[in-house]
Amino acid sequence: MATYFVGDIQGCFDELMAVLDKVDFNPSRDQLWAVGDLVARGEGSLETLHYLRSLGESAQVVLGNHDLHLLAVQKGLKRANPKDNLQSLLKANDLPELIDWLRAQPLYRFDESSKIIMTHAGVPPHWSLQKLQLRADAVSEVLQSDDYIERLISQMYTDNVADDRGDMTELEHHIYCINALTRMRYLSPNGHLDFACKMPPEQVDDPALSPWFTYASETHPKYTLVFGHWAALMGNVPSESLHALDTGCCWGEHLTLWHKESDQKITQKRLKKS
Repeated sequence: MATYFVGDIQGCFDELMAVLDKVDFNPSRDQLWAVGDLVARGEGSLETLHYLRSLGESAQVVLGNHDLHLLAVQKGLKRANPKDNLQSLLKANDLPELIDWLRAQPLYRFDESSKIIMTHAGVPPHWSLQKLQLRADAVSEVLQSDDYIERLISQMYTDNVADDRGDMTELEHHIYCINALTRMRYLSPNGHLDFACKMPPEQVDDPALSPWFTYASETHPKYTLVFGHWAALMGNVPSESLHALDTGCCWGEHLTLWHKESDQKITQKRLKKS
């Protein structure tokens, strides 16, 4: 059995199929772990969800910020970004079933045998594995409830919950968890999430901002952390036990697949559309 981790697909379905063909991926024997942001900018968001859903237990998926945004768009709470290609997905007859499948996906995956944690954007440095599980599982419980829109989706859009304080309400805990696990890039020294800066670290001259993975961590390097979300990194991270897999396929770069057993990266350049 081979285990593959893939970066942000963002609806780039043809590129996903191409890179999986390169490794002769077979869902009857192999597993595909996806770091989230399954949908949005590429032309094949509907096909991507159909494919991943069809894999059953051979697909291990986490939710990204674009996937959560889809939940709000589908209910009319938000408009689709003009740069997204969600028209065919939003018109699909089985959209409700695909939304329910998405809601059932967690914010993290943990492979105990390999000591691998996968989230979309990373893990807050002050969180232990146990705290990650506790907080993310609480969000998943709400997402899988019948009133998930009222309890969470309609209220999760705020940059004001950027600090993990002890006096927060239950809703604020959920929002911080979503902000940290699906939107995090830079932190200030006191742990404050910065949502504005998306540049690569070498271009940032603000001494108050550092990448989240440069801080002393409760999870790393005890565990290998796999994440996406930050295309500007182009996979460049300072540790062999960090794997940044978003390499900007939807922006014209390439899709990255990490083969865990051989510790090799396989890439597929963005395909030109006719």
